[in-house]
Amino acid sequence: MRKYDLVLEPDLPPVDHPLPDFVPNEDLWIFGYGSLMWRPGFDHKGIHDARLYGYHRAFCVSSVVHRGTHENPGLVLGLDRGGSCRGKAIRCPSDIREPVVDYLYRREMVTRVYVPKMVRLKLGGSGEWVDALTFVADPSHEQYCGRPSVEEAARIIARASGRGGPNRDYLVSTVEHLDEFGISDGPLHAILKLVDKLQD
Repeated sequence: MRKYDLVLEPDLPPVDHPLPDFVPNEDLWIFGYGSLMWRPGFDHKGIHDARLYGYHRAFCVSSVVHRGTHENPGLVLGLDRGGSCRGKAIRCPSDIREPVVDYLYRREMVTRVYVPKMVRLKLGGSGEWVDALTFVADPSHEQYCGRPSVEEAARIIARASGRGGPNRDYLVSTVEHLDEFGISDGPLHAILKLVDKLQD
């Protein structure tokens, strides 16, 4: 079996969670709203602009490994309820769905603050609606931190660092890629401006 791109944690254990209900011989759409958009880590048939309704991209998850520690948590993105989110729909070939989902579970569900969910996406351009797998923040999890203000998020990100490096680097990478994709996300830009002021 092909080994997938577990760059940050090559030895992540498997996650015991049910697989989605696959339709025989049908490709699987996967919705990315953060690093999956530019680093999916698996073979695919294409990446398309897409919008998810009912959830929005937000710094709603405390990071205690990659971008922070238990003593000084950082912030990372999650899908939180309400609004909508523009991201990328990644088309996974039907013949590798199971190993790809296994890989994604290992990547996204280390502490189970993210939970897999099948959602409806509207593809950009064609306007087609498709079912897709994504990972949403679990509001009952201890790492879920709600909706910090721009000022509070900036203070946390400015001082946090973890195994993956400074929290600011994560924010910068996200903003740069969103800009590259032409995806407007005003709150993230506002947070970055405040982080840079705090670190001057």
